[in-house]
Amino acid sequence: MKFTFGLGLFLSLFCWLALSTTAGASPDKTKFVSINAINRDARTQLLELGVSIEEVYSDRVWSLVSEDDITRIKDAGFKILSEASSQVFLGSPRFPKKDDRYHDFSGMKSALDDLHAKYPNISRLQSIGKSWEGRDLIALHINTSAQDLESGHSSKPGAVFMGAHHAREHLSSEIPLMLGQFLLDHQREQKISTLLTSRDIWIIPIVNPDGAEFDIEGGFYHLWRKNRRENGDAILHTHGVDLNRNYGYGWGTGGSSKIPAMETYMGPSAFSEPETQAIRDFVNDHLNLKVLLSYHTYSELILYPWGGLKEEVSNINDRDAFKTMAETMAKWNQYKPEQSSALYIASGDTCDWAYATHGIFAFTFELSPKGMMGGGFYPGANAIDSTFNANLNPALYLIDLADDPYRSIHQGAGASIWYK
Repeated sequence: MKFTFGLGLFLSLFCWLALSTTAGASPDKTKFVSINAINRDARTQLLELGVSIEEVYSDRVWSLVSEDDITRIKDAGFKILSEASSQVFLGSPRFPKKDDRYHDFSGMKSALDDLHAKYPNISRLQSIGKSWEGRDLIALHINTSAQDLESGHSSKPGAVFMGAHHAREHLSSEIPLMLGQFLLDHQREQKISTLLTSRDIWIIPIVNPDGAEFDIEGGFYHLWRKNRRENGDAILHTHGVDLNRNYGYGWGTGGSSKIPAMETYMGPSAFSEPETQAIRDFVNDHLNLKVLLSYHTYSELILYPWGGLKEEVSNINDRDAFKTMAETMAKWNQYKPEQSSALYIASGDTCDWAYATHGIFAFTFELSPKGMMGGGFYPGANAIDSTFNANLNPALYLIDLADDPYRSIHQGAGASIWYK
């Protein structure tokens, strides 16, 4: 959509912002809607309108919107096919009894503290930076070398696993935590011992601690996506940047919004947020990292670069390795493997930046459930163990390949059980 700048544009943007409620809407004012979007370009246009896309089908998408968003979507020429109250897919209380296995920020910190206290000779905790509201971005470092743990650096091939770029995706922080627990609890088993003695492993369970805390504030889930930046817009007082649109490679080139109130707001500049700055500086400072996995929810997908470009990765060996690795992991967790931009263009994401800047083989997992009828962002405590079990072998496979991801090409997309 093209505009000519002037008073009309100013008034249009003002009205758009004034009517927008999705970014701060209470759950009872939001809906899941099915929108007619027949191809990648249509889906990308929706993202640029500021609509977050939660599920993609061949001819439609499901999105979480407000009533005013619905008006804007229709005004842009899209058709709303069906609607459902978001309340149907929400748990009500703050991590209610059925969800009490999930960790808030203090609970996650305690779990990591306990894990380090149990295995002090092979683990270390480190804050890699602070959030907008001053919370630590806590990383668990696993390495059998005391010198490597002390220095925070290693010559061993490295792998990093992270969760909760998006606040409401709480399951995405539980899986990396459980991976750390599994590795340390099973360190004496031969296969795991071999990995741990030869690899440098980092786990960052919550990239967006402020947003994750806000999402459960006051005893209710808020369906919050972004961080908690104070955007400084004097009239609306909006909060938040979509952290997975704020990384530097290709920032602002499609599939994100320039409007602060919108769900896919890219931020005022690339790496404007302390959270993405922390991940950037951490990766820049650990050049031994060869594989990266960013956990998200939901849809059961394995995604790889590019996300911000329609073209495939140009390096043939890299492209073959990405595809083979994704197809192999998919045979374990039964997720769908594909290039991220096959869904829609989404610039400024973690994996594009990590691969483009450092050649890291970076993947996004959209974890279970497959759809909102399975619980969407809040699938309950019963989803934790089954999701972890489905994704254990993929994680171990990535750690194993950290020495040479190109080994995957020669091995092919086999899926013999890495760990039973």
